Amino acid sequence: MDMELYKEFIKPEILILIPVLYLIGMMIKGTTLIKDKYIPLVLGIVGIVLAVIWMLATEGAENIYMAIFTAITQGILCAGASVYANQLVKQGKKNE
Repeated sequence: MDMELYKEFIKPEILILIPVLYLIGMMIKGTTLIKDKYIPLVLGIVGIVLAVIWMLATEGAENIYMAIFTAITQGILCAGASVYANQLVKQGKKNE
């Protein structure tokens, strides 16, 4: 996937969440606290929380509902991109 496609849907200043969530996912994978099948859900929640914090810190609370909606969608998109990146790495290592 081209980086320009990501920029169409994810705010450029929030793209940093993708590698952050990827690293969080790798840290979770290294523990036995959370089963693998729940890692995408955890990353989605963490992505939403981080995006909400970012939106409220930068946009303020003038239009709180729009800020929360934007943060939720941006958090989900970043978590999805992080899981997608993880799958690309995994599939790239397979010998077929």
